[in-house]
Amino acid sequence: MLNIRINRTARAATALAFGAALALAGVAQASAATAASSAAASAAHADYRAAGCAAQVAGHMHCNAYVRTDVKRHLQAHGVHAAASSVSGLGPSDIQSAYNLASAAASNGSGETVAIVDAYNDPTAASDLATYRSTQGLSDCTVASGCLTIVGQTGSTTSLPSDDTSSDDWSGEVSLDLDMVSATCPLCSIDLVEASSTSDSDLGTAVNEAVALGAKYISNSYGGSESSSETSEDSSYYDHPGTVITASAGDSGYGVEYPAASPYVTAVGGTSLSTDSSSRGWTESVWSGSGSGCSSYESQPSWQTSLLSSLSLTGCGNRVVADVAAVADPNTGVAVYDTDLNNGGWNVYGGTSASSPIIAATYALAGTPGSSDNPAQYPYNNTSALYNVSSGSNGSCSPSWLCTGQSGFNGPTGLGTPDGTTAFAAS
Repeated sequence: MLNIRINRTARAATALAFGAALALAGVAQASAATAASSAAASAAHADYRAAGCAAQVAGHMHCNAYVRTDVKRHLQAHGVHAAASSVSGLGPSDIQSAYNLASAAASNGSGETVAIVDAYNDPTAASDLATYRSTQGLSDCTVASGCLTIVGQTGSTTSLPSDDTSSDDWSGEVSLDLDMVSATCPLCSIDLVEASSTSDSDLGTAVNEAVALGAKYISNSYGGSESSSETSEDSSYYDHPGTVITASAGDSGYGVEYPAASPYVTAVGGTSLSTDSSSRGWTESVWSGSGSGCSSYESQPSWQTSLLSSLSLTGCGNRVVADVAAVADPNTGVAVYDTDLNNGGWNVYGGTSASSPIIAATYALAGTPGSSDNPAQYPYNNTSALYNVSSGSNGSCSPSWLCTGQSGFNGPTGLGTPDGTTAFAAS
């Protein structure tokens, strides 16, 4: 990704004209790999903002997304459509290459449905997805073809929630989720289930609806503060044997969010991802924003206890977040196309809102879970089939493994990132 730095004066002028025109600068990427390397090199200079997605208040959730403010290209308002080579941010070929998924992405996923759960209606979701997929060289995934389904939290395709017309960015979150599922599992169908609000109960009801619609892989790119009521929410919304449920670990550094803390979900942390000269061609470290830690309320599942004991990791007797991870650093972020509200077209996003749908789609590439299984356990059965993340941190903590990268297992990235699909398959 080529980083385009906009000075303060230019950025101020851009803000004044945000809905109509932006000054675009820069040279097209030479290749996606060059883009990723460039992103890492200029990470210290990147500017980005939290997507927002509602204030974090009791009983409500916020999305875990950041959007770059110093990288802007091709605006739909100007009728300019980009070529994939000129779009900033990591695309499908990068994600598939980094996580050894290219072969699986080319042949697996047909007949599988990944659901994403978000709040409010995104009126441009279908058209934005069409632009993303056509630009990135992916096959169409439309409502008309049955590949894309958009419903409200009770399953209606006609009675959808109200549009998000606030300064929040749930529409950007929707596009991020749709694009990351597409990038990781191009042959998968996608259900977009839109909750009526950001409340725990509405988003949880949407999760239940995704299950009722038949999706076996459900991504939740949102979170909120832990509370004593979360164990009852586990049984009401997230305990679905035979269904993969992923949840973002959070974007505020060391600390635990719910529903990532639920033992019924795969908690997904975040990394910084860039190219290198290794045989893999990529390197990762802990993203400083990734959430992690020891839950205040959730019991530790037996499969996690077994691993921690084998590694002599002590200091947390409850559920540890995270389980696995994927790219989340906006400095090494992903390309997203969104035209609703003020997003203007192509953007670069990060946050664990990016990593959660990537992992859900990786599970889909691996195949249908066992009917009575909790698929969050699968990576713990196949720890060697993950890229361990042994450097970086997301804060200070005790014991230090809860916030610092290290071999074997650590809080921010868990067991690591996908190396193919083996770690995400039923065994």
